[in-house]
Amino acid sequence: MRTQPHANSGPLTQDELAAWRGFLRVHARLLSELDEELQRTEDLAVSAYEVLILLADAPERRMRISEISARTVLSLSGVSRLVDRLVRDGLVEKRPCPADRRGANAVLTEAGADRLRTARDTHRAGVRTRFLDPLSAGEIAVLGEVWRRLGSGEAEPGDATP
Repeated sequence: MRTQPHANSGPLTQDELAAWRGFLRVHARLLSELDEELQRTEDLAVSAYEVLILLADAPERRMRISEISARTVLSLSGVSRLVDRLVRDGLVEKRPCPADRRGANAVLTEAGADRLRTARDTHRAGVRTRFLDPLSAGEIAVLGEVWRRLGSGEAEPGDATP
């Protein structure tokens, strides 16, 4: 099925292009740097950290694997493989979902909670150094409002404690 073009589908202005490309460039660089730092210091990828955060904030530190996939940029198979690695590392347990025999829950272990505590400090420091410190309080407030406007407007679990 063919969709209708957007009403304003002409070329982007220089300012629009700079804003879009800047967002993409900064996002890629920051994510890469934060991932490298977490892997070097905590032996944990940013994607694994994100899963641990979601589980830590979930009721009973438990979440369906399909729900984790829906809240991240990872596919269902990608989340499943990542959870299997976290299980192997003792950070997560995989348990059958009582409501759906085909589904599985990921559950944060005590070892996972401990690893998350130290990784959180590393991640927070990295976010502050690379993203927040170069900005003024006013710029941070404006960016927060922009992301709320562009997003769903609702805070995601874990947003308050990255």
